[in-house]
Amino acid sequence: MKIEKFKVLLYLKKSGLDKKGKAPIMGRITLNNSMAQFSTKLSCTPELWNPRESRLNGKGKEAVETNGKIDKILLAVNAAYDALVEKKTDFCATDIKNQMQGSMETQMTFMKMVDTLCDELKCRIGVDRAKGTYPTYHYTRLSLIEFITKNYHTKDLAFGQMTEQFIHDYQSFLLDEKGLAIDTMRHYIAIVKKVCRKAYKEGYSERFLFQHFTLPRPKEKTPRALSRESFEKIRDLDIPATRPSYILARDLFLFACYAGTAYADTVSITRENLYTDDEGALWLKYRRKKNVYTASVKLLPEAIALIDKYHDDNRETLFPMMYHPNLRRHMKGLALLADIKEDLCYHQARHSFATLITLEQGVPIESISRMLGHTNIVTTQVYARVTPKKLFDDMDKFIKATKDWKLVL
Repeated sequence: MKIEKFKVLLYLKKSGLDKKGKAPIMGRITLNNSMAQFSTKLSCTPELWNPRESRLNGKGKEAVETNGKIDKILLAVNAAYDALVEKKTDFCATDIKNQMQGSMETQMTFMKMVDTLCDELKCRIGVDRAKGTYPTYHYTRLSLIEFITKNYHTKDLAFGQMTEQFIHDYQSFLLDEKGLAIDTMRHYIAIVKKVCRKAYKEGYSERFLFQHFTLPRPKEKTPRALSRESFEKIRDLDIPATRPSYILARDLFLFACYAGTAYADTVSITRENLYTDDEGALWLKYRRKKNVYTASVKLLPEAIALIDKYHDDNRETLFPMMYHPNLRRHMKGLALLADIKEDLCYHQARHSFATLITLEQGVPIESISRMLGHTNIVTTQVYARVTPKKLFDDMDKFIKATKDWKLVL
């Protein structure tokens, strides 16, 4: 089909003023020799209308809001036109009108698809998704609403209106205006790509948007495990009985060092998570709050002693509750009391379990992965890079085992 003329015109229907004296804004699509009129469902004060620009003059509230909606309509018309051109079949102005009106009324829009993805995730929480997964989707949705409202003057976009520039502008918005860290921004952008992939697979988008957009590489983060000296300082710290909250914080931290539990798991595990094997050894088995993956660890005598210390039949959990903001504050206090110069946070206990307590003692990394409840052993392998002692010990074993070898050329 040869296209010689394509034009979209907006005009006022001054003969149909409403009770407020506003005139409806009409539209006319012209394609070659065909023409189709449509209602924009907008109206404005006739004095503000600029027929040459097909927009309202001024920077008042009415002008700004109406012009934003006009931009959305023009984008929808052009998106409908582009979609019909891609099909490589003959079409007329009426087809463009139907495509545009159908997309605005019935098609799956970008934000509708975001909501669909969020609702699907909610239904999977507790099945194969952890509760902590949802907030990232929620905050991504809020940031998208803010970004689209600011940049496109509307609350939603049709997939046909979106160009590759959208994701670049959204990335800049997250980094420069919202001040998010690169890793957080990566999560948001990944969700946007997931929405577009889902829309393409389900037939709501003609193109796989942002298919070739590469996410920025995440920052390499080395787990912060305690040195053995710092660990022993905290373990042997003499805390006065008059400071019971510090004693509890220290004991919760030590239990995590001995069992590899994260804060959310330490304060929620119960006696139902304990079981004894055929040899009489006590095990801790629980589903992680983060990824609902099962972690199993054979408890060390030190961990069992801490459980016995806080045993209380009137409490469901193994340990008393200490809320995270209070625990974080107490960790800083423990660092001062133990004369530890480095920053101290609770999650370092989990890292210390992976390095000091297990890896450096010769526990295979596959077993450590199961103890920590990692879904992928690659996550566990990062700890192998932060324990040079293990490397030196392994090299010593290698040298000892090969001392009698002879090189034959």
